[in-house]
Amino acid sequence: MSAGCLMPQAAANGKKEDEVTPMKEKIIKLIEDILKVPAGTITEDTMIKDVEQWDSLAHVMIIGQLEEKLGVSIPLDEAIELKGMRELLEKAGCA
Repeated sequence: MSAGCLMPQAAANGKKEDEVTPMKEKIIKLIEDILKVPAGTITEDTMIKDVEQWDSLAHVMIIGQLEEKLGVSIPLDEAIELKGMRELLEKAGCA
């Protein structure tokens, strides 16, 4: 979990916080891309059950892509219990 929920390489690259997209935004964009929903559809307040495209297969894809593309690892037993974005962001260290 990185402080301020920034991409971990930000400090290594010597970039200031305002030059790096916050991890929270990257996570939301990744999820919107996987679900093929318009930008702005997914917010911190989004509940998984309220997004038609967010079925069990999409959920597995999201968890896998979070780890593969962003280095965010959420244990499977915790991932299956997620109910909404706020909880997902907390597990990712972004809350």
